[in-house]
Amino acid sequence: MTAETVIAFLETLRIPEGPKAGEPLVLADYQRRFVRGAMADRIMVACLSIGRGNAKTALASGIGLGAVMGVWDAQPRREIILAARNRDQAKIAFNFVLGFIDGLGEDERELFTIRRGSRLEVEYEANGGGLLRAIAADGRSILGGAPTLAILDERAAWEREKGDTLENAILSGLGKRDGRALIISTSAPDDANTFSRWLDEPPPGTYVQEHRPAFGLPADDLESLLVANPGAAEGIGASAEWLVAQARRAIARGGAALASFRNLNRNERVSTEDRSVLITVDEWLSAEVAPDDLPQRAGPCILGVDLGGSRSMSAAAFYWPETGRLECLGTFPAVPGLADRGAADGVGGRYVEMNDRGELSVMGENTVPPGPWIAELARRLEGEQLACVVGDRFRHAEFLEAMAKAALRVPFVWRGFGWKDGSEDIERFRRALFDGQVKAAPSLLLRSAFSDAITLVDPAGNHKLAKARSLGRIDAAAAAVLAVAEGQRRIAVPAKSGRAPVWA
Repeated sequence: MTAETVIAFLETLRIPEGPKAGEPLVLADYQRRFVRGAMADRIMVACLSIGRGNAKTALASGIGLGAVMGVWDAQPRREIILAARNRDQAKIAFNFVLGFIDGLGEDERELFTIRRGSRLEVEYEANGGGLLRAIAADGRSILGGAPTLAILDERAAWEREKGDTLENAILSGLGKRDGRALIISTSAPDDANTFSRWLDEPPPGTYVQEHRPAFGLPADDLESLLVANPGAAEGIGASAEWLVAQARRAIARGGAALASFRNLNRNERVSTEDRSVLITVDEWLSAEVAPDDLPQRAGPCILGVDLGGSRSMSAAAFYWPETGRLECLGTFPAVPGLADRGAADGVGGRYVEMNDRGELSVMGENTVPPGPWIAELARRLEGEQLACVVGDRFRHAEFLEAMAKAALRVPFVWRGFGWKDGSEDIERFRRALFDGQVKAAPSLLLRSAFSDAITLVDPAGNHKLAKARSLGRIDAAAAAVLAVAEGQRRIAVPAKSGRAPVWA
């Protein structure tokens, strides 16, 4: 089998750098599994997603060396591509290849010609000849090529347009010579990234191996750290003790340090940009509690509503300011279906999962009918005291019509989503969250919405809510901000004390 030949070749190499430099290369179990999956019959593309420091680039570079030497592919004039976002990143993989060559016998080393000038190339003279070259993510540099093996290193970090152009050029060239592509990377920061799409929606002929822990766990949880870093248990990369220590350091620093650790070391899809996010993932997770630990539905309830337009989501948030309990529900129209809508939005089966969890419902055909939907929200609060409905002032007339059709006789509080009202609501929401006045059961709907929610900042430092990506769905986040902010305003109003009568 080809896979066993690849494994046998890799274990003839010597480790080129690090504490074990010079020792024979011994593949870990997860590396063997990837080689067997990538080299299986009818596989054209193999994807590996794993935490930083688990030797994915070294593994792929070793495979690239075997391919240029024709160890398992004897066709003449073999062409191997090492592609990365920029020349410096490509040079890392190229240097691994050179390190492996240095560990070969003298007679074997003489068969290689190495070029380190404007082009990074390794040419092999025996066994029909082969050429390995490192390139940056510029699609024009590969047009017309016919690679037998392509390695796309740190694919999640490539620029979208240039990266997709290069990837498409490489994949189209692979078909000429029955080639394969190895796409390796730590996790992308979001579901819309091309690398995430490879993992979530692999086309036929694709092997996927993803080492990503469950979402929502503490950053220093050892078991999940080892899921993302399987090499730690086998002496590859950082030790488990180092990972836990770095996780606790990141937790203490918070912000960008924690987001970066989750993305790079825990291999989670977490944006490392925190300057304009509404709230970070960890800030929201601090508000999630087990369903049995949720505060009671006590006192008046604030209903925040983001009324969706044509074919979009409508979302509602129920907030009890006296106890801090927050519940949220999203609703889509029936056409298109949740699975098709998830594929179009770049989130895979997330909408179907939300529906199974009871966080997302379906109503109407092409649009969510406001009247029946508001009536359904009121039914969910049967027996509770509804204080008011909060919504967008530009949909004022629609809200009033919908509330009339639902026979809902409570005040409607309109709020703008611009700089003035938006900045106040965002600040009140954040303050309530940080002060522990918001508690919610684990909600995939809210996690997804907050991960896509950013704020735009004007020169005066005012914030307004916006999407991090065009296909993002932040409706539930908007509804939560409206409900919590209104609840905080009502709490802040001092109670009126009655005055004793004065008799003349």
